[in-house]
Amino acid sequence: MTDNISKENTLAMKHGYQEVNGIRMYYEIYGTGKPLVLIHGGGSTIQTTFANIIPTLAKKHLIIAVELQAHGRTSDRDTPLSFEQDADDVSTLLQKLNIGSADFMGFSNGGNTVMQIALRNPRVVDRMIICSAFYKRDGMFPGFWDFMKKGTFADMPASLKQAFLAVTPDSSKLQNMYNKCAQRVLNFEDWSDEQLKSIKAKTLIINGDKDVATTEHVTTMHRLISNSQLLIIPGGHGEYMGEISFDPKVDNIYAFTTLIEKFLTE
Repeated sequence: MTDNISKENTLAMKHGYQEVNGIRMYYEIYGTGKPLVLIHGGGSTIQTTFANIIPTLAKKHLIIAVELQAHGRTSDRDTPLSFEQDADDVSTLLQKLNIGSADFMGFSNGGNTVMQIALRNPRVVDRMIICSAFYKRDGMFPGFWDFMKKGTFADMPASLKQAFLAVTPDSSKLQNMYNKCAQRVLNFEDWSDEQLKSIKAKTLIINGDKDVATTEHVTTMHRLISNSQLLIIPGGHGEYMGEISFDPKVDNIYAFTTLIEKFLTE
């Protein structure tokens, strides 16, 4: 592990790599306190998803932010992407970092990964925050699956492309990541209601009112996860947390991090 200063927010940071299940996995650590693991969305990096909230969260938590298989600075393996494998990779990384248990927050695909960690390795999960995630295909907004089927690399947001190339300047790896991400979503198979019912961790489910998952769908998730709270926030996919696809609004980010802190400490 090497010491560095984050260019994004001048917050003191440690970062490094660990060999994890056949990949070289990148992570960043900020702050002190109880561990809070941050898991980014599909096609993203740590910074594109979390740059606007890490400085606040790191004041009271030991932030462990990861980059998943084929994303950002983490290498790939000769297998398709899956939420189950991502969950196992994160769990293995935490073992190598001597983290026995932690709170977790995942955005979009990262939220699906957090749910899989709770299903596959429940002892490591204290509290979890699931942002803009889903568990069944019919939970997405009308037209989502047609959009995904017709989508091409050209449709990937330029901000995400630029962020990937800024940390891994290899266009072939960017293309590979896009292809694998798209295939994972297109090939997604529903999870059962029983799986969500089996999650015992205290859970906060967050969704935008104009998100990719419908309000009805995340309400069902809330009903299935017995020890859960549901929060619907105005805005689109990640807008409430200052994700890179939107112009960050200071008031939104402050409100979001305040709600996160309340959930993690109450």
